[in-house]
Amino acid sequence: MSSQTVLYLVIGVAVLALLIVRQLRTRPVRGNERLILILGIIGLVEAVEYMQKLHAGSAAYVALIGSLVLAAIFGVARAATVRVWLENGVAMAKGNVLTAVLWVAAVAAHLGYDYLIGQHKDIGNLGDATVVLYLAVSLAVQRVVTSARANRLGAAPASSVGTRPF
Repeated sequence: MSSQTVLYLVIGVAVLALLIVRQLRTRPVRGNERLILILGIIGLVEAVEYMQKLHAGSAAYVALIGSLVLAAIFGVARAATVRVWLENGVAMAKGNVLTAVLWVAAVAAHLGYDYLIGQHKDIGNLGDATVVLYLAVSLAVQRVVTSARANRLGAAPASSVGTRPF
């Protein structure tokens, strides 16, 4: 295992821990989107570096798209486990143990998918290099679904909500 792979995995585990801790706290549904933006940028940089180093062909891009679809599916599933309610007109959300379990399952599925596609000689370790991007996409999809649920409750506009990120 290369030091680059270890670094990608350490970053991914740290981000996963951060996301789980934040998901188990009560927070406004809408707020500052900085966390998703930061994770997305870091994830894109890591993915682009890997794809350039790999001189990726179409198989790598198809595998990456498949991984991101998996991320979206887990985002939708997790959003269903988040409790959403109104508090003084502001939509609030809080995940539970199942939310945390689904985060871990999402990463396990991502790495399992990587193992399966890694049998292709040109795209080994793609999952290690794209784990942060995967987490960013999964979180973004979860946020969109949770926000839609909050809108159905008649939540206040986003501008009246605090700026704490998800």
